Amino acid sequence: MPKDDKTAVGSASDSLSVADQIDAIIKEPGDWRGNMLSQLRAIIRRADPEVVEEVKWKKPSKPAGVPVWSHDGIMCVADTLKSAVRLTFPKGAAMTDPKRLFNTRLDSNSVRAVDFREGDIPNEDALEALILEAIELNAAKVRKR
Repeated sequence: MPKDDKTAVGSASDSLSVADQIDAIIKEPGDWRGNMLSQLRAIIRRADPEVVEEVKWKKPSKPAGVPVWSHDGIMCVADTLKSAVRLTFPKGAAMTDPKRLFNTRLDSNSVRAVDFREGDIPNEDALEALILEAIELNAAKVRKR
């Protein structure tokens, strides 16, 4: 894999690139959820051109795994649910969320998430701000080491 390719391999046994694996995850639902996940991916990549895409946590109930975006640590994770596409921020409880996008996992001590439902239009500016804040939280942790 070229050094400037900003993707990480999900596992050594995968024959597809990470980008191709995420493309397949996007196509799998065959409905609005794939379109939503594609939109969210584009927003994340636009907010952080240095983002590293990964596919993690492959298991029998989710054999394709889930898309993960990292920059000095995990920024956010996407999951396709029955009636939503969930974008989870592992450090969400420490984030300010001035536009109040977080609408689930609000009782967690660490994570926060945004469930996007059919017909929702993502607030791109607010989501980009969350991504940048997640990057800053990760960078602050790296600087403390």
